[in-house]
Amino acid sequence: MWIAGTAVFVLVTLVVGGLVRIRRRLVVVDVKGDSMRPALAAGNRVLVGRVRPAEVRVGQIVVIEHPHRDQRGWTWPSGGVARGRKEWMIKRVAALPGDPVPRVVAECLPADPGSVVPPGHFVVLGDNKAVSIDSRTLGYVPGERVLGVVLRGLRPVSR
Repeated sequence: MWIAGTAVFVLVTLVVGGLVRIRRRLVVVDVKGDSMRPALAAGNRVLVGRVRPAEVRVGQIVVIEHPHRDQRGWTWPSGGVARGRKEWMIKRVAALPGDPVPRVVAECLPADPGSVVPPGHFVVLGDNKAVSIDSRTLGYVPGERVLGVVLRGLRPVSR
C-alpha cells in the first residue's frame, strides 16, 4: 500500500513541478490599445515566452515593461503610469544592440548619423505609428525590461 501512496506523491510532485516550470517560462498577456494594429488589436490575447535579451531578434513582437517617470535610461512622454504599478507594452523589435539606429528613430533621438544601438538596449516600434509610444518617444529600451517574445495569438475568453 505504501508503494501506491509513494507513486501518487511522486506523480503529484512532478505535475506541480511541471506546472510551476511552465508558468515561469510562459505568460498570457491581454492586448490593450491599438499601437500594434493590424498585427494585434485591443482585446487580443497572446502567449509570451520569457527570454533572455540575447535571444531577441529583429522583427519579433516583444512585451516590455512600461517605463515610470523616474526610471533611468528612458525619456518620458507626457502622461504616464502611476509609480509602483507594473504595466507592459507590446512592440516590434526594430534594431538590436550594435545595429544601426533606424532612420525613423534617429530623427527623434539625439543620435549622430551612423550611430548604433548601445549595448544592452533595443529599438522597438509599434506597427500603428500614429498612436504608438515606442522608441521614437522613449528612446532605447533597456534589455532587462524585456519580459518575453510573443509566441502566438490565443482565442479570446468567452464571456
